[in-house]
Amino acid sequence: MQHYPEAALYVVATPIGNLADISLRALYVLQLVNAIACEDKRHTQPLLRQYGIDKPLLAVHQHNEAEAAGLVVQRLQRGERVAYVSDAGTPAVSDPGARLVAAVRGAGFKVMPLPGASSVTTVLSAAGVTRAEGSAESGTSFVFAGFLPSKAGERDQAIALLQADTRATVILEAPHRIEALARALGLLQSRLITVGRELTKQFEEIATMPAQDFAAWLAAGPQRTRGEFALVLHASAPHQGPDDSSRVLQLLLAELPLKTAVRLAAEITGAARNELYDAALKLKKE
Repeated sequence: MQHYPEAALYVVATPIGNLADISLRALYVLQLVNAIACEDKRHTQPLLRQYGIDKPLLAVHQHNEAEAAGLVVQRLQRGERVAYVSDAGTPAVSDPGARLVAAVRGAGFKVMPLPGASSVTTVLSAAGVTRAEGSAESGTSFVFAGFLPSKAGERDQAIALLQADTRATVILEAPHRIEALARALGLLQSRLITVGRELTKQFEEIATMPAQDFAAWLAAGPQRTRGEFALVLHASAPHQGPDDSSRVLQLLLAELPLKTAVRLAAEITGAARNELYDAALKLKKE
């Protein structure tokens, strides 16, 4: 059995929906610790009651994480065990927690992760993506993008980068922004996307479709814009050609201003920016 030292921070994954997805180890540690730091007391208190756990709660969220981390460190200095939980899933993955972990490590204290539920791995396990669509290679190589920018221009720029990247990508989105994201992802046309909605909950829905059909799929039922979303943009076959930088540049120029497209193409491909700029001018003239 693993040792659970004093003066340590325990980063504990909690269910993303189904309460039965809590681990036995998580329940043991949540009972063991002196206090539980959490993203939102209003969410965590009822969750803990479901498991018969009653501990002092400390609010540690995106607006106070730096300051609250100091209070957690003070408890560790007194030899206490402190757990940290986000509202759902694994902390510090598109949720608060990373600054807290960094502060605790910086103060010289131990951080112990307790793995568990995660919308990222949950949706990936149901998407069936490989390293490249059509590849017989086992395993999944993917990029975690998290939440894309909320502003339309910045979001379109991010999606243009996704279009140029052949790797599978996991995206998270909230219900009030999902329709805008679906319209923007239409740019990717026939590239497959797996949509996970309300994962592990009563009305869970998982569907795979071309990206260009995503907006219509959402519109097909009023319930489909409700709940939290985890999406997998499937890998695409690598481009087989002598000049990959030119292909990337063309894709970006179709959606972005010339200077922005050149800068991003240089970052993606490693090609010289001045050469890409000259090529972009030629493409614009054509």
